[in-house]
Amino acid sequence: MTPWIRRLVIANAAVYLITAYTPVGPILANLMALRPHPLWILKAPWTPITYMFVHANFMHIFFNMLVLFFFGPRLEMRLGGARFIKLYFLSGLAGAVLSMAFLLGPPVPIIGASGAVYGVLMGFAVLWPRDAIYIWGIVPVQARWLVGVMTAMTVFQGFGGGQEGVAHFAHLGGFLGGYLYMRRIEQNAPHRKFKDLAYAADRRRPGRDGEDIRRWANIQLEGLHEVNRDEVERLQAKITELGVATLTLEERAFMNRFSRE
Repeated sequence: MTPWIRRLVIANAAVYLITAYTPVGPILANLMALRPHPLWILKAPWTPITYMFVHANFMHIFFNMLVLFFFGPRLEMRLGGARFIKLYFLSGLAGAVLSMAFLLGPPVPIIGASGAVYGVLMGFAVLWPRDAIYIWGIVPVQARWLVGVMTAMTVFQGFGGGQEGVAHFAHLGGFLGGYLYMRRIEQNAPHRKFKDLAYAADRRRPGRDGEDIRRWANIQLEGLHEVNRDEVERLQAKITELGVATLTLEERAFMNRFSRE
């Protein structure tokens, strides 16, 4: 297990053992549980975090930790520890916020790491959408379709189509929080910034298509990698047949990488 996965599993297991098997357990679970009501949040402001570590029974914590164990390590190695733990807790907090927004009425306690774990599952699906996940170890389903179906089911169940006693909006909030955080990471990624700068530079150069065509036509193909050479030739043919206006900004940026001013 990666460092943060190990810490989260140990923390969840420790809280479960204390709340399930010690005399102070019920009191502690009550103090840590989230009740989606503004007055309760003012009274116990720590609960949007602590509710993620409390579980109702063994199967509840087992399945949450199982998902975390299978999908978390690869995601943590890809994102790094700091980003991974932010994703985890922001997803759990999004679950708390969505629960408060939609669960009107008596402040029924909400517990469990499901919202945070759903955020991890969303993060996995964003980075590896076509990876096969085997349901019950038998049926292969691509990660993107699994998360899509689970999201649709959660929405349906949250608005009256599911069993009572399950925090459907916490699950949905986990998916939403995970998705938004992954989008933010993508927007701040170095390769995205490079593309944005290239696109912006292209937009600032109106009326220079003729100069660009001449520059791109003089790209030295002999010194390029085979893959890049094939792409340059494809784009040169596209310009000849369809005109330079048909190039996308990304294609222009690609050609600019291999041409000289």
